[in-house]
Amino acid sequence: MGELGLSVYPSKTETAILKSYLSTAAEIGYSRIFTSMLELTDSTEETLDRFREVIAHGNRLGMKTSIDINPQLFEELGVNYEDLAFFNDLGIWALRLDQGFTGQEEAEMSQNPFGLVIELNISRGQHYIDQVMDFSADRRYVTGTHNFYPQPYTGLDFTYFTDCAAQYKNHHLRTAAFIDSPKGTVGPWPVGDMLVSTERQRLLSPEAQVQLLLATQLIDDIFVASSLLPADELQKIYDSFVSAVPRLKVTLLSTASADEQAIVLDNRHRYRGDYSGYMIRSSEMRNLYKDRDFPPVDHGKTIKKGQLTICNNRSGQYRGELQIALKERPNDGTHNIIGKVADDYLPVLDLLKPWQSFELVKAF
Repeated sequence: MGELGLSVYPSKTETAILKSYLSTAAEIGYSRIFTSMLELTDSTEETLDRFREVIAHGNRLGMKTSIDINPQLFEELGVNYEDLAFFNDLGIWALRLDQGFTGQEEAEMSQNPFGLVIELNISRGQHYIDQVMDFSADRRYVTGTHNFYPQPYTGLDFTYFTDCAAQYKNHHLRTAAFIDSPKGTVGPWPVGDMLVSTERQRLLSPEAQVQLLLATQLIDDIFVASSLLPADELQKIYDSFVSAVPRLKVTLLSTASADEQAIVLDNRHRYRGDYSGYMIRSSEMRNLYKDRDFPPVDHGKTIKKGQLTICNNRSGQYRGELQIALKERPNDGTHNIIGKVADDYLPVLDLLKPWQSFELVKAF
């Protein structure tokens, strides 16, 4: 089971506010914390005390903290990678290496006596993780997390994102990535226009971002990158994360009948396995609603990607079947167009797989 996390930045926010924020998140069900020491202020010892207090509060709540560092920070703090006692004393669960070493150092760090997890930067790509594992890293204490990218158009190409994550999965390692919400009010850097791991996420709602990352089946844990989100936003993200099957939001036309709406919203659907590439077919609906009437409704001669259709009375044995268009095709009059997948869930639609179950929920 994956874990959901959120981010806090003790050098940017009062400790009392962060502790309250973590308490709210823990009550909802968040169990991981991401924080960064890459932007330490000049008052290093004072800032470290704030980190210790926030991390300790998270530990009391049962939340596990990953802290972001790089080799330069090791030098500034006077810490040697061969002795991680300093970080153990901070109370963290994982040491996240924004920039790594040569592979040998990371492997040796994974063998530390404190059981600290060494969290590697998946976005580094190439054969970095292979190098680390070649030096006999203890895989029990190695995980990977993608970067986030605050500036528009700097986020990872989606294929690169999945290819890099797949390298970690090939080593049977746990993975994580970042989503964000426009309702987040604090980030680590001056520039922050949605702190997301892939560029494809930047214009999506937080819930759609969650569904997109989970649909890759390559990401275990998800962090919300910006901080101090409202509680109701944290709840929406959590609800999306814990959904048992992919959940796509849809809008329905006012002309959709009560039976057509019920087919869409009141059932769990299964992507029929012998697919054509033109549509996702939820064929079981035609058996469940075989005694219902679906008179033809004229909605034009073209069915467009993402549109929901119900096979109408002219469809013979297909009557009552729900279909979701994957590409544009002609409408021969046997399909009632009753709505569409919300735009920010279209990338999720592309990742659904034959025989996979999914749910459709109404977007408000």
